[in-house]
Amino acid sequence: MKTAARRLFLENLGANNPVFAQVLGICSTLAVTNRVRNTVVMSLGVIFTLTAANLIVSLLRRHIPARVRMMSEVLIIATFVLLFDILLRAFSPEISRQLGPYVGLIITNCIIMGRAEAFALSHPPGLSALDGLSSGLGYAYVLLLIATIREILGAGTFLEMRVLGEGWMPWTLLAMAPGAFFVLALLVWILKGWVLARPAAEGSPS
Repeated sequence: MKTAARRLFLENLGANNPVFAQVLGICSTLAVTNRVRNTVVMSLGVIFTLTAANLIVSLLRRHIPARVRMMSEVLIIATFVLLFDILLRAFSPEISRQLGPYVGLIITNCIIMGRAEAFALSHPPGLSALDGLSSGLGYAYVLLLIATIREILGAGTFLEMRVLGEGWMPWTLLAMAPGAFFVLALLVWILKGWVLARPAAEGSPS
């Protein structure tokens, strides 16, 4: 069991990563990765929703009628997104205003529905919660990499603190929406084409 859980955790961070391996959750890659702070908040929302939704779907999987399965999953996901949005409005209203409708759009994030359908419906609660947590962490670190590159090169700042000199000429393209896709494509090429491909190549017979 521990081996299966460890393998699941590592696969969701690497070979089965929801962003650069499955190419899911791309809307938020485009929308919120222009600033690291916004990306941290969005990532926390997705991690919380993924973990909690997977847990609840798994607990109720034998009690949800098949004909209302997807509607029930959306209702569960929406409940946790609404809870996160309420907490964000209460404790960080400024960030809540900056993110605007994007927090609510976590409901439509295909990673969350995908893990509920593909994993939580057929696995026990503990393993399902671990799947949600690791998928969320896999989503988060890719988005944080993208946001870090975009904010530093696109604005010369990190967490809105200047890290490049006043003479730095910002790469305006990276601060714009298409910049997210350019950086994502570069990371997919590096991570899938080099980092993940190397162990497979080393393990193949000569």
